[in-house]
Amino acid sequence: MVRTKRHTRRSAFTLLEVMLVIGLLALLAVSVIPALSKKGEKAKIDLTKAAVGPNGTISQEIRAFQFDTGRWPETLKDLVERPSDPDIAEKWNGPYIENPEHMKDAWGQEFNFQAGDSARHNENKFDLWSVGPDGRDGTDDDITNWPRD
Repeated sequence: MVRTKRHTRRSAFTLLEVMLVIGLLALLAVSVIPALSKKGEKAKIDLTKAAVGPNGTISQEIRAFQFDTGRWPETLKDLVERPSDPDIAEKWNGPYIENPEHMKDAWGQEFNFQAGDSARHNENKFDLWSVGPDGRDGTDDDITNWPRD
């Protein structure tokens, strides 16, 4: 009986093949990651608009407070805690917002609020806005409950 030696060759990736795959993955990451981060920022903007807008969740609770008490809240804190004024506290049906964290925008900043005579954009009603992604008030990326020009 004659034995023949079989040559078995191990299959493995060459360095060139590995480098090619890494290069393709890097190219894919370069094109996908910026697109995903833009979608994340747009989602934060949309979420904040849903809270602040004329029919937004916080705007509706401000109107509910006004309907129940006959006046606008002095601060957004009045939506969470019973006001100290006994006449208003008697009519208060809150808390209108259970979790104070829901009174922050998607970037973790507290919403800005002015009502009644202090409201500059929605006369005799209320102004509600977020300073937006840049965190600075009065810039183009602010998200407001009034139309912006």
